[in-house]
Amino acid sequence: MPYFQPEVTVVGGGLAGCEAAWQLAERGIKVALVEMKPALMSPAHQTPLLCELVCSNSLRSDELGAPAGLLKHELRQAGSMVIAAADRHKVPAGGALAVERFGFGRAVTRRLALHPNVRIERRAADGLPEGPTIIATGPLTGGALADAVRGLFGGERLYFYDAIAPIVAAESIDRERSFTASRWGRNTDSDKLAGAEGDYINCPMDADDYYAFVDAVAEGRKVTPHAFEEARFFEGCLPIEVMVDRGRDVLRHGPMRPIGLTDPRTGRRPFAVLQLRPENRYLTAYNMVGFQTRLAYPEQQRIFRMIPALAEAEFLRFGSIHRNTFIDSPNLLGPELELRTRPDLRFAGLITGVEGYIESCAMGLLSALFLAGRLRGRAVEPPPPTTAFGGLYHHIRAARGPGQAYVPTNINFGLLPRIPGRIKKRERKLLMAERAVADFNRWLADLEQVAA
Repeated sequence: MPYFQPEVTVVGGGLAGCEAAWQLAERGIKVALVEMKPALMSPAHQTPLLCELVCSNSLRSDELGAPAGLLKHELRQAGSMVIAAADRHKVPAGGALAVERFGFGRAVTRRLALHPNVRIERRAADGLPEGPTIIATGPLTGGALADAVRGLFGGERLYFYDAIAPIVAAESIDRERSFTASRWGRNTDSDKLAGAEGDYINCPMDADDYYAFVDAVAEGRKVTPHAFEEARFFEGCLPIEVMVDRGRDVLRHGPMRPIGLTDPRTGRRPFAVLQLRPENRYLTAYNMVGFQTRLAYPEQQRIFRMIPALAEAEFLRFGSIHRNTFIDSPNLLGPELELRTRPDLRFAGLITGVEGYIESCAMGLLSALFLAGRLRGRAVEPPPPTTAFGGLYHHIRAARGPGQAYVPTNINFGLLPRIPGRIKKRERKLLMAERAVADFNRWLADLEQVAA
């Protein structure tokens, strides 16, 4: 039997790593897939299988008019092995793609174990491998590998509590119950982004609305941290429920303070105000400033809709706080998801700043395409921004404005350019999906010509 000499090392046997290894192997590239299980088990995992699903067995909506459905469509078109395995092991879940966890994990493990261009190495990575490498170790990266990655960036630590505020669709905000102004009445550099006198949408509340809202937050059901998550929060980024526990007026003296603002409907300063900040250059999505929370998702929708301007809000992303590991991708990674200071080292999956199983899988596939093209001397163009792949890619790559931290995101239509005009919300989403499908297919066709 000939000696197996890998050309690429992929570290991490989750969805991103497995997809990346498969895509490289299918292109004739020999891959060493390094997976620490079962030699070392993280607190979140229970089996030695590759692609183990931990938080949920659902890969979310399978409808083309939903962001997750669009992304899975693109994954299928791109030949995703992971999604193909999920399709073969799906269980009834209405319009969603849910899978039988163990059958799915076994199928992925078997396919990779039997591939002639893949060697699975069951060991913990004790550092960064030499040569072309993809790091796809997910949100619980630790040990010697974490130390090595930390050393690349010069940071004191790699993991921390990820505080994410909810995002709402711009067209679902009641503009009759809100007004536009700069942050706390000040002019900011991002006014130009909004194309208006102010860059924030302000959602005012009177005293009755505010105190009803605060009481609902205090009583709302919270998500219990995992056993391995020590609840450490930064004072400058506290969950809103922690602030409410400190007093009923803390929020309106914190992220909901109305300083410098005048409600044009009343000519007076509001009692409290929620401010919404543009999340992207298309102004299709707005971030609920300072509203990181551990409220359960259904509770977030119910309670946040108590804010008058958000009574019919569509949430593109809910808030969360959990232990996470991700790098500052916009500043650290180049156009092929390569580390600027070490171009043979790439990152993929959740560690790049995406959230969710299918998002991780997509970035694993894309990272593999970039690397395969580079190894074979055929540069791969990034996916169009109108596609789900492109929306995630440009989120990872896009520079942030002053004071805007880089935070992970799921796929959502707010990441894609909006189709202009007075169109019903559902019709607009379908049109965006149709545009994405056409543009993605053209991108794949161009890739095939380059590879020919």
